[in-house]
Amino acid sequence: MIETPGRIEPCLFEEFLPAELADLAVEIQRAADALGRGLHPDSARELADLVRIMNCYYSNLIEGHNTRPRDIENALRGAELADETRPLALEARAHVIVQRQIDEDYLRGTLPSPTGPGFLSWVHEGFYEEMPEEFRFVEYPDGRREEIVPGKFRSEGDPEVAVGRHLPPSSNRVGDFLDHFAKRYRTAENSASGRIIAIAGAHHRLNYIHPFPDGNGRVSRLMSHAMALKAGIGGQGLWSISRGLARGLEDRGEYKRMMDMADSPRRGDRDGRGNLSLAALQSFTAWFMRVMLDQIRFTTGLFDLAGLEGRYKRLVLDVTGDKRAPELISAVLRHGQLNRGEAGLVLKVSDVTARKTLAELVRLGFLRSDSPKTPVRLAFPLDYRERLFPNLFAEEPV
Repeated sequence: MIETPGRIEPCLFEEFLPAELADLAVEIQRAADALGRGLHPDSARELADLVRIMNCYYSNLIEGHNTRPRDIENALRGAELADETRPLALEARAHVIVQRQIDEDYLRGTLPSPTGPGFLSWVHEGFYEEMPEEFRFVEYPDGRREEIVPGKFRSEGDPEVAVGRHLPPSSNRVGDFLDHFAKRYRTAENSASGRIIAIAGAHHRLNYIHPFPDGNGRVSRLMSHAMALKAGIGGQGLWSISRGLARGLEDRGEYKRMMDMADSPRRGDRDGRGNLSLAALQSFTAWFMRVMLDQIRFTTGLFDLAGLEGRYKRLVLDVTGDKRAPELISAVLRHGQLNRGEAGLVLKVSDVTARKTLAELVRLGFLRSDSPKTPVRLAFPLDYRERLFPNLFAEEPV
């Protein structure tokens, strides 16, 4: 087994950029720029909270953990959880907390290079510090059971690991591999298209290194999310790579098959100059980028202002029977928030009648506010997610 960092090469397409990948990068950028167009930033932020739940829901499905969205939301609210759902719900909560911090750091301009060891360690640490006790241990083939140290890479003295047929670099070599990984993918940050194309390769190569005893898949998906933000295709946080990876383009087994295919060794003199297959990297990258494009387009249609407004107004009318209520929803969706005293002006009714309508919408979870006197903003209650966002969540484990 090759134990030099060059084992993960090729990492990038440096001598020749396939036209297919260049074209996909342009399409992805164009699609991401259109995502959420017309939505008020406050409404987009509320939707981004829902997308974080979706992202961790699908990331957990990939790991074989089927967590109900309602349980995830309850865990985030600090609500009491049933014993049988508590571990998975808290695991999902940990994912959402870390992703929210990534998003906030990006908006503040403080998000570091997502492929750097420091960032990767921080993601793992944040995730496992919030992890329930049940998931803080890893079991090895020799029967050993050891506690996972949050943020700690595999290092000298740690047990060796195997992932199916794949044997990652030895524990004492992980640091050198990560330094090489960071250096190689940092070079892609200087190119607009390169930043997009590199997401796929970095996703696979990090899992190939397998730097942590456990949690590598989740860290790689959060890294890919952060790389998408840095590449300018985050779409206001309104799309999820995990949903696409979990569902695939044609079937739900694609992700694992494509990751396995990208492990392929070089297939001769015409297959690049690295240890791994350049042709396999190209195929994997094209597939990964098509998944990204598919998810951006999916959520663009779902969060289209006109379509979302129409679905929401019909839903509110059906639930409340109040013909005025949909107009209040429409106003908040378009303006982001609404002062309570302005409800009467929007509905063209008395303040007393407007307060009753507004209070009912808050009670039902369609509107929310920080206090009984502060402005209201739109909410997207999970009870009605299928009416508002068809096919957002799967109905069975991946």
